[in-house]
Amino acid sequence: MTWTDAAGLVGVLMILLAYAGAALGRLDAKGPVSLLANLIGALLILVSLLLGAFNLASTAMEGAWALVAAAGLVRWALRRGR
Repeated sequence: MTWTDAAGLVGVLMILLAYAGAALGRLDAKGPVSLLANLIGALLILVSLLLGAFNLASTAMEGAWALVAAAGLVRWALRRGR
């Protein structure tokens, strides 16, 4: 296993744990922990795709996933600042 494979797998695990936590009511899907897990997870998967085995569809999906998570974090931070 290469380090890019490992990074991708850690990213997948982070996203799945965040999803499971939200689905089981243990984690607020709009909260910073869930959003950060999704953002970091997507970025790690992107690293594995861009520096390892490239796949256009997966790269587009993870890029969109990272953007949505980042937008959610910005929204959370702006609301918290009020």
